[in-house]
Amino acid sequence: MELIKKYDITVLCNPGVESAQMLTPENSRSEKVSVTKVSVMPGAEQPRHKHYTSEQVWVAVQGRGVLLLADDKEVPFEAGDVVRFAEKEIHGLRNMGPEIFEYICISTPPMNFAYAYMQAR
Repeated sequence: MELIKKYDITVLCNPGVESAQMLTPENSRSEKVSVTKVSVMPGAEQPRHKHYTSEQVWVAVQGRGVLLLADDKEVPFEAGDVVRFAEKEIHGLRNMGPEIFEYICISTPPMNFAYAYMQAR
C-alpha cells in the first residue's frame, strides 16, 4: 500500500490550466502508471498535442468541454464521459462551460508532465 498525501502533490500551472500530479514516479514507487487531476478554467484550453510513448485515459469529473482532435475535429466531452487516446494520437481540450472543467488523466507508462507547464507549486 502506498498513500500519497495532498502536500506531496505538485501542481503544474499554465494560464487557465492546473495539473495536480497525484501519482507519479516522482512522488511514489509507481513504475507503470501516472495519475493527474487537470482543472481547466472557463474559456481556457489545452492545445492539441500528442505523447509519443504513453496511452492516456481521461475521466471527465466536472463541467463541459470539447475534445480537440486531429484534422480540426471537435467532440463534446462532459462530466461522466471517458475517453482513451492511443500513443501518438492528437488530443487537447477546450472548456466551453461557465464552470471549471476537471478530469482525471491516467497515463501508462507514466509521464512527467513538467515539460509542458510554465510553473510548479
